[in-house]
Amino acid sequence: MSFFGKKEDSENNKMQRPRVVQSSAALLYKEGRAQSKRVDTAAGDQPQTVNEATFSDLYITPDKTCYVWSGKSNNGLKVVKYIDLNEFIDAVVAKYEGISSYSLRYKGTDYRIERSVAIEGEQYCARKMPKSIPELETLGLPRGVYYQLMKLADKSGLILLSGATGAGKSTTISSLLKKYLETEGGYAYTIEDPAEMPLDGIYYTPNGDIGLCKQTVPPKGIWEDGIKSALRSMPRYIYLGEVRSAESAEELLRAATSGHLVFSTIHANNVNDAINAMVKYAASGGMSEAMAYELMANGLLACLHQNLSGTNRELEVEALFANPNVNGGCAVRSMIRSGNLNVATLLEIQRTKLEKGLPLFD
Repeated sequence: MSFFGKKEDSENNKMQRPRVVQSSAALLYKEGRAQSKRVDTAAGDQPQTVNEATFSDLYITPDKTCYVWSGKSNNGLKVVKYIDLNEFIDAVVAKYEGISSYSLRYKGTDYRIERSVAIEGEQYCARKMPKSIPELETLGLPRGVYYQLMKLADKSGLILLSGATGAGKSTTISSLLKKYLETEGGYAYTIEDPAEMPLDGIYYTPNGDIGLCKQTVPPKGIWEDGIKSALRSMPRYIYLGEVRSAESAEELLRAATSGHLVFSTIHANNVNDAINAMVKYAASGGMSEAMAYELMANGLLACLHQNLSGTNRELEVEALFANPNVNGGCAVRSMIRSGNLNVATLLEIQRTKLEKGLPLFD
């Protein structure tokens, strides 16, 4: 029987809504529209403060000119002049303490700052963080992918999300972790630098159990030490904000094969590249490539790649799932174990099954 039965009609109806993109840009736009219909002074309307404006990323050049996405094309920018822009820039500069990525709370709103040095001086990118995490079913995920992800709530292994910068990876992972905490409960431990979504707190499940999430930063900037600390805390869920080093990739793969449900993001162009990148990261340290492929094959539950396209930032997703039963037959695990990755056929087979509501595995 299809898993889109009568018991799931109400939730299935939610999944039929027009897709709502889940990038921070889209979330902030939605929040801003609900508050007012004012636009930037660059558009010639009523002036706004930085916090009131509905941008995702604010680019500050060395001469202190500021740009945001114009909304007219996929990538075009426009100059903005907010009421308190100089005050905001001063706060961004003052918070810098020698680490290029850092967080800033400005008048009650959180920003993730990335500092770099251009030919003409320091420049910054300030990403505004949404004040709440959206519900997973509102993100625009294909309904088959959504329901397959929900089947993994009580499993162990790795859920890896790939995509370009600004594709909404952290939003999707945070929404998924929030959903698991609300349905299964348990202790979640995140390692992020900086933290992007407000995950920290207590969650209540329908049966009265409790979910608890604590957000942390990597000790002294060492990501693999953060994972080791997480493992000593006996978590049900571990979320590593991004795979950035050989050591963190190695520790993450070991955690995924030791009974935890592990989440992370990685920059890649597609699912195939994401799996390869994870293995290559791990193998660039002390682990052999054969061992890295073996751990990836044993630990992977799902690898998703997402992209936001068009001026409406519509969500596009491709997803590859491995059999949660590691002792059961699984072409995905066998392919990864062989080291000869070519996932195109498997992606198409799974996509067709998910669209028809058919089970992926026997």
